Amino acid sequence: MSKNYQIVIVDDHPFIIEAYKNALKSYSANSFEYTTTQANNCKTAYETITTATQAFDIAFLDISMPPYEEKGIMSGEDLAKLLRKLMPDCKIILLTMHTELIKINTIIKEINPNGLIIKNDLTFDELLNAFDKILNNDNYYSQTVVKFVSQSQYENLQVDEFDKQILYHLSKGIKTKDLPSYVPLSLSAIEKRKLNLKEILGVKGSSDIELITEAKNKGLI
Repeated sequence: MSKNYQIVIVDDHPFIIEAYKNALKSYSANSFEYTTTQANNCKTAYETITTATQAFDIAFLDISMPPYEEKGIMSGEDLAKLLRKLMPDCKIILLTMHTELIKINTIIKEINPNGLIIKNDLTFDELLNAFDKILNNDNYYSQTVVKFVSQSQYENLQVDEFDKQILYHLSKGIKTKDLPSYVPLSLSAIEKRKLNLKEILGVKGSSDIELITEAKNKGLI
């Protein structure tokens, strides 16, 4: 008996979800059997993943979606990390509007998705090609991602989870002196990281507002 693939689709744009479904419907002409579950924000996606009675085989995740702050799920990246933990065999395909080299490199280093597609590259044929490769145990990066990973401008860039937490809370208006209540680091360690981030992002000597603006431009928050 052929396998029935369990697929979860998470995106806050209905037309993208329909694009996925149409591609799956087309692919199923090759005797591919599947069941889809969908969610349109981080909260419903978290609940869907953590209460699933059967592990998902494939996950299509948008990077930017309404967050679920209560559980620390701020994006599709966090959902991907959750899936890696709970369902390690699930093949993860990430879709993003971000076209910043730093962001793309961070996604690849931290998540190593089976597929990574820039939305501007997305076509029906592209989606079918990606799905076919991933189903056959190959990774698939869209053309813009391939171009970025061939570059080495930010090869040695180190922006870790603590750095991203600092940037996130600063962007929410939390003052530096209060950050130790939100990030498990000392104030001196946080201040050193802020200085390093400003240097990395090319805003050395600038204000926190300029740091946050550049971090958003680079897709780090």
